[in-house]
Amino acid sequence: MSRKYSILLCVLLSCFLKAQLPDTDVWFFKLEKTKTDLKLSNPKNITKRTGYDNQPSFSNDSKKIYYVSIHEDKQSDIYIYDIGSEKTVQLTKTKESEYSPVPTSDGKYLNSVVVGIDSAQRIHFINSLTGISDNQFETDSVGYYTFLNTDTVLYYKLTNPHSLRFYAKSTNEDKWLGNNPIRAFKTINRHTFVYGVKDSVKVTFYKYDFVFQKAEKITEYPTTSEDAIWHEQYGLLKSEENKILRFDEAKKEWLQLFDLSSFGIKKITRFNFDHKNKYLVIVDNL
Repeated sequence: MSRKYSILLCVLLSCFLKAQLPDTDVWFFKLEKTKTDLKLSNPKNITKRTGYDNQPSFSNDSKKIYYVSIHEDKQSDIYIYDIGSEKTVQLTKTKESEYSPVPTSDGKYLNSVVVGIDSAQRIHFINSLTGISDNQFETDSVGYYTFLNTDTVLYYKLTNPHSLRFYAKSTNEDKWLGNNPIRAFKTINRHTFVYGVKDSVKVTFYKYDFVFQKAEKITEYPTTSEDAIWHEQYGLLKSEENKILRFDEAKKEWLQLFDLSSFGIKKITRFNFDHKNKYLVIVDNL
């Protein structure tokens, strides 16, 4: 994709987002295990305001939630919610816009897609204490991403059509994996990840193994909802309206894990569990 086209696409996307961004709230729940079930308790709307609050992730020690928020200055900045104190602080305040903050394995940095003043969209490494961007990948036009390991990043590129690619830092490889991916693609282990490909009526989910360079179909779902994760215990999970579903590979069917309608949740568009499996965070589209 040419630089001219890339900048034009980013500008158009930026204009579209500013006009169309939904009102969203970030909710936080505790997970309670019983002998026969897994329940949600202590619901908290940690943003509860008119505006855009989105893309939450947990700190490695499960004590904080990172998310992005857009306020009066129309810039997307990273905020930190402390679970213990129930207080929120703003981490970044820049002329650029930060999205999708996720801590690195050592917790010293947050990976984040940053939309620069020149409209370039790159993955930056933001100091988790100072909010300063210390480094970046030169790969441009990044929409979403996930790190397979410390060397390899999978990313959704704003090509036409949108594509799923990977970049390996050690070899400087940047290769195409497929077109029309959903925005959710998640690591299973250091060489395997799960992803989805959508058409006009459904999403088909696959596992891809870098060792064998082979994709294996898992299942499909008859809507174009793009939110899904891989959970170490529950496997493939996806949101559908105000429910979280899991795919039972043994039964080959989707089962309900949680119904959040009783909490007043209307439509889940993001969700995440912490590493210790103590908490759930979701984004509700109002």
